[in-house]
Amino acid sequence: MSSIHDSLYNWLTIKVVCDARPEDTAALETEEMFRDILKEEHEIVDIHITVDEDFYYLSYVLNDKESQTRFPRELIEVMLNQINESPDRYKIFPK
Repeated sequence: MSSIHDSLYNWLTIKVVCDARPEDTAALETEEMFRDILKEEHEIVDIHITVDEDFYYLSYVLNDKESQTRFPRELIEVMLNQINESPDRYKIFPK
């Protein structure tokens, strides 16, 4: 089992890719897998994302208590930036 922080990081990283590439079924399936991990292993629900110039902020409910964390944008957007810089390496295939 991974830490809550690692699971949130993994989910948010692929969520950002999904938001930018909604037709990317592989990314959507991966986001769903990480969302399930958050829900089933860590019992995290009601995740809300806000973004500013420097950070992604997550608020969520864990054990009936609201919690928050943040991640630097440059860290979360690494995967999306790699995809955008080399789109031929990250093709979208039909389902």
